[in-house]
Amino acid sequence: MQQVLSERLLPRSRSTWLAEATLIVLSALFIAALAQVRIPLQPVPITGQTLAVLLVGMALGSRRGPLAVLAYLGMAAGGLPFFTGGQSGLAYMAGPTGGYLVGFVAAAFVVGWLAERGWDRTLGKTLTAMVIGNAVIYLFGVSWLATIVGGFAGTSGSLALGLYPFLLGDALKALAAALLLPAAWMMVREE
Repeated sequence: MQQVLSERLLPRSRSTWLAEATLIVLSALFIAALAQVRIPLQPVPITGQTLAVLLVGMALGSRRGPLAVLAYLGMAAGGLPFFTGGQSGLAYMAGPTGGYLVGFVAAAFVVGWLAERGWDRTLGKTLTAMVIGNAVIYLFGVSWLATIVGGFAGTSGSLALGLYPFLLGDALKALAAALLLPAAWMMVREE
């Protein structure tokens, strides 16, 4: 297993519980900030959340990445206006975007696990990891949306509403992340 970016900047050997908690909370706030970048589509808007979730997952690894996403979800569930459009609460989480929100936790784990194996060091591997992370988010999100849309029409309808409109935007976000992470490693002078 290799270091992830956050461990390079804050080695676990020098880390305290306060530093770990601060890192997780700051990462959750980063996700909340990018959630406000949005293109309003119905029933699921295009947001910067997926970019933030995947960057946080890869930068923090398979343990701290999902914790940061859970912290984000917990703060928003508790009433802080952190979901896109300043939304919050459990009712929002149970709506059309609920599956995507759950998928964020799984995707942060998966891309974090890949980063721990060096998939955040080159453009090609990082891009592949981002595509895999997006696929995990889609799996949860579209499945949940299909249950809301319902029946046979639910499957095709959920793909039309919850997958196809997002492919181009998520491809661009994946490319941006694939450029950012290897560049960040170059800046910290990887050994």
